[in-house]
Amino acid sequence: MKTATIAALAMIAGLAPASAALAVDAPAPAAAPAPAYSTETTDIGTLVDTPATKAVLDKYLPGFSTNPQIEMARAMTLRQIQGFAADILTDDALGKVDQDLAKIAKAN
Repeated sequence: MKTATIAALAMIAGLAPASAALAVDAPAPAAAPAPAYSTETTDIGTLVDTPATKAVLDKYLPGFSTNPQIEMARAMTLRQIQGFAADILTDDALGKVDQDLAKIAKAN
């Protein structure tokens, strides 16, 4: 950052050509990696079949992973079915699930 500032000041003062400022551009910040699992992108089947993620579901949504109706929703995400069980799948509950899911590394 200091190099860019010095180059900019030198250019303004006429001590350096305009092309000098181009040579000191800082690299773009790296994008943060997407979480391995989430209520928005991970299907329910994966969440229920993965022991670590199933434990998160059981912690915040007791009985959800063992509900017989879960078979009908395995290909959907929790956010996609939220409207069908809004009293259980609240924004608060799913936010807590997402926080814990973000801590779990995806198995290869």
